[in-house]
Amino acid sequence: MQNQYQNKTVTIIGLGTTGLSCVDFFQKKNANIQVIDTRVNPAGADKLAKEIPLHTGGLNREWLLNSDLIVISPGLALATPEIQEAIATGVEVVGDVELFCREAKAPIIAITGSNGKSTVTTLTTEMAKQAGLKVGMGGNIGVPVLSLLADDYELFVLELSSFQLETTYSLKAKAATILNISEDHMDRYDSIADYRAAKLRIYDNAEHIIVNGEDAQTYPEQAVKNLQRFAEHNAEYTMRHGVLYSGDTAIINTNQMLISGRHNEMNALAAMALAEAANVPREGIVKALQVYGGLPHRFQAVATNDGVRWMNDSKATNVGSTVAALNGLTVAGTLYLLLGGDGKAADFSELKPLINKPNIICYCFGQDGEALAALSEQSVLVETMQQAVEAIRPQLKKGDMVLLSPACASLDQFKNFEQRGDVFIALAQGNVA
Repeated sequence: MQNQYQNKTVTIIGLGTTGLSCVDFFQKKNANIQVIDTRVNPAGADKLAKEIPLHTGGLNREWLLNSDLIVISPGLALATPEIQEAIATGVEVVGDVELFCREAKAPIIAITGSNGKSTVTTLTTEMAKQAGLKVGMGGNIGVPVLSLLADDYELFVLELSSFQLETTYSLKAKAATILNISEDHMDRYDSIADYRAAKLRIYDNAEHIIVNGEDAQTYPEQAVKNLQRFAEHNAEYTMRHGVLYSGDTAIINTNQMLISGRHNEMNALAAMALAEAANVPREGIVKALQVYGGLPHRFQAVATNDGVRWMNDSKATNVGSTVAALNGLTVAGTLYLLLGGDGKAADFSELKPLINKPNIICYCFGQDGEALAALSEQSVLVETMQQAVEAIRPQLKKGDMVLLSPACASLDQFKNFEQRGDVFIALAQGNVA
């Protein structure tokens, strides 16, 4: 491919591992690179070659306007005035996923959605691996996509956020899906319609489109060929009497799978549909469903010896994810539900009918704890998750469940959702003083 970047002035916004992967990419293309990071002390600055100019603590308007190309971090909105000014003067603005799509030679499976993205991405990747394919996984999970170009992969599986899709134009997926749409990132989007519009970009030029037959918002705006659905009923990929089906063919009994819960059964159907659309042999699909144990912090059972089920669903950073965890959940005793954190300006009302039940007591904490506590009369408001667990522990009986499914981001009190989940695990096991 002709090198379209040689001697061009490229401004990379955002450092960290993704920004450094962009620097490496453009160094090989002999571009003139400069880096901006709005943080005063950005992660990765110590790994940046000294000869590459770095501007920190804000945006550099002069650099932006004098660029041939701007590569923007997903964390910075396209609507940012300085970015809009650059676009208005004719500067091209893309993300690293767009750069990847221009270069990738192997087929791409592309996955987005409000919830379940990481599970479906890793499960689909496992299906390809179990079938003997050399598969590269990245995007919003694992490694930055540009680092995948160094290997000769036969298939790519990408998890893509709405932010990444906003700056991606050349994606031509072999198979693409929106798993579901629920309110998220309302601090960034004007409406759920805007958020959905960003997600729908994943279908542009896709060969096979996989939609959630139970969520009309996942369908493309126009009728398309090669559309398939996953749903419990009335779809190409279904579940009947505890068996997952592809068409009329039984694939696996759910009791042979390590992951459990209705939301994970839907995730499995989505992964099956994507893998089959990308011609992954069925033996690999079945084997993966038998051995895949799920991801940490996604409805993860915590090992304790107290006769109580402690479930770590810290990855539930929005309302839809907590709704998915609660739907179809059966608890013999009392469910102690931990809610709280930064709700990202979301509407919590969808939780109300699910939590107002005699056997559910909510313990609410963090930035939006008060708003969450107002949803149920059986709510207790505390400041921290640790205080919640300390208050719950003396009440616990065999058959009860303590579920951390916060419906909120974690950054008000934790470094990330992983740290929140790790703290919950330590609390469950009595390891926090």
